[in-house]
Amino acid sequence: MTNLLETDRLIIRSWIPERDAEQAFAIYSDPEVTYFLGNGSRVTSIESQRQRLVENIERSQRRNNGTGSWAIVEKEATTIVGTILLKQLPDKDGLPTQDYEVGWHLRRASWGKGYATEAARGILSYGFNVLNLPVIYAVVNPENHASIRVTQR
Repeated sequence: MTNLLETDRLIIRSWIPERDAEQAFAIYSDPEVTYFLGNGSRVTSIESQRQRLVENIERSQRRNNGTGSWAIVEKEATTIVGTILLKQLPDKDGLPTQDYEVGWHLRRASWGKGYATEAARGILSYGFNVLNLPVIYAVVNPENHASIRVTQR
């Protein structure tokens, strides 16, 4: 298990598909969580979630640029409360640009506790100070008021 960073209440660490698939499934099988994520975001089984985690890890390893998606773990309970991601945005042809995006997906039970803001601040610090990225965007659906509030903090 590789910890990317820690905040006051959270550990941002690599996903471990064999161990984390069930908790990730609890997040990504919830239609409320995936409502703004688009088609194909919702998973239908723990095994498909495990495979998605493996594919995400392999994609990050191929990029080898420090970006990816990580588990957000609440320190006290050691429960995965969500995902934080930092990824390169594609151009209109799907090719990587020099623009980067931060994003977060939290289990419903963890909404309203400030975890998204705390994790986003940590990953922004990592992006700017470790990866030396010039700019990082948050791409948010205009109807997703909770995520808009996170970007304003």
